[in-house]
Amino acid sequence: MRDVHPFLVLSPQAFNQRTSLVIGLPMTTADYNADNPFAVAVGVIKGRKAGPPCYVLCHQPKSFDWRLRGGAQHPMKKLTDAHFAEVLALLNQIIQPA
Repeated sequence: MRDVHPFLVLSPQAFNQRTSLVIGLPMTTADYNADNPFAVAVGVIKGRKAGPPCYVLCHQPKSFDWRLRGGAQHPMKKLTDAHFAEVLALLNQIIQPA
């Protein structure tokens, strides 16, 4: 992959370090996600005065090898607790954990 692809990591750090994998959800600034019922708006990237909001795409869980792809921390660093809870609630509706 040539471009940067932001990603909300859901897997714990111990798992990520041991396996070199991360499990999580992609993030995007694509405007059409404003109406996407599976996207959660989590704000503007820190360091930018303005711009499109970032959306977490809760319907697209993925895993990848962060070492192989040169993964680095997103400029947002961390979601607010409220946004993280909203993302998890929507994901849980989709996967319906037992």
